[in-house]
Amino acid sequence: MITVYGIKTCGSVRNALKFFKDNNIEVDFFDFKKETPDSSKVKEWTKKADINTLFNNKGTKYKTLNLKELNLDEDGKYEWLCKEPMLFKRPVIEFDDKLIVAWDEDEYKKIFL
Repeated sequence: MITVYGIKTCGSVRNALKFFKDNNIEVDFFDFKKETPDSSKVKEWTKKADINTLFNNKGTKYKTLNLKELNLDEDGKYEWLCKEPMLFKRPVIEFDDKLIVAWDEDEYKKIFL
């Protein structure tokens, strides 16, 4: 099963969901606005993808929280991801034992088609 983590208002998430729908691929959707992944899930993800790939330091939430001023190390980024899922680059996709982060149509075609 494929699980897509994100928010429905995010353009990248919408692109990913449309890709799956257009290719008749069933997915589960986990809404970051309604739920926060638990710390064990975040830890699991950081073993499959670099924390700097997961952590969105260009988004609105990063800017509104003034996180740039904190100059976060990997532990700091991990702590923030555990409490604020809007800091994840989106979408985050779990598929088999893989973790795919962000929207990349060519990469999706290689992986899912």
